[in-house]
Amino acid sequence: MAVILCLETATTNCSVAVEIDGEVKAIREENNQKFSHAEKLHVFIEEVLNEANIDKKKLDAVAVSKGPGSYTGLRIGVSAAKGLCFALDIPLISTSTLEVLAQQVNLSNGHIIPLLDARRMEVYSAVYTSDKNQVRETKAEILNENSFIDFLEKGKTVFIGDGAVKLEAICNHENGVFKKNLFPSSADMVSLAEAKYKISDTENVAYFEPFYLKEFMMG
Repeated sequence: MAVILCLETATTNCSVAVEIDGEVKAIREENNQKFSHAEKLHVFIEEVLNEANIDKKKLDAVAVSKGPGSYTGLRIGVSAAKGLCFALDIPLISTSTLEVLAQQVNLSNGHIIPLLDARRMEVYSAVYTSDKNQVRETKAEILNENSFIDFLEKGKTVFIGDGAVKLEAICNHENGVFKKNLFPSSADMVSLAEAKYKISDTENVAYFEPFYLKEFMMG
């Protein structure tokens, strides 16, 4: 029976869940544009563990969203996860923030493209099939009217995330579906974390760093 604490802090959504054997037992999250992660994260951790009636020492692993996303948010989440793993001597699991976001889409055929806002007309993106297999690498890119046209021409393409607002304003393709202003949640990390735990796909706690994708910029 695996007990895993899941931390998602890559965007404005500060989200914590505790899962047992792939089932969410408790979750806390707050989406605050002011990034209240530093104040909320450890409070949420205590609250979900208390609600699930789980002592920290009973945790089998900690899973954290590794990015891309907010530099500050990622640092806070990864630091908390590494601290817990060091203290409890348990494995660290990382999940792609974009893959976590893609889990919110149920699609029978076509592509899922999570888009995270990366300032101005730039987004962080990756491309997944309807069964959640990644078919294009994660990258930062500037949107234009021809963005993702190859996938749009093939069929239904669902764009999800706060970056979808930017694309919808310039994309008129009939196959485009836009799920705007949705954010990755720790609830959607659960299946990914559970699968990685079962095959011991873990990180080196001492050397693990977030996947920033871009250099840190002030402002």
